Amino acid sequence: MGKVLILVGFLLVIIGALLHFTTFNFHWFGRLPGDIRIENQNYSVFIPLTSMLLISVVGSFILWIIRRF
Repeated sequence: MGKVLILVGFLLVIIGALLHFTTFNFHWFGRLPGDIRIENQNYSVFIPLTSMLLISVVGSFILWIIRRF
């Protein structure tokens, strides 16, 4: 279990460094079809259904790869 936590931490550091030091443009994230955005003069509601589904699928795939090794 300790090796998995170290690997996940290392991957998070690498991903964070890539996002910080490169010019990846994630303006599309949170604006995918299926994300619900309700804006009014007094309030706004944002429910990122598709974005969270995408994160879940990618996370599950990464964990599946880690468990294979």
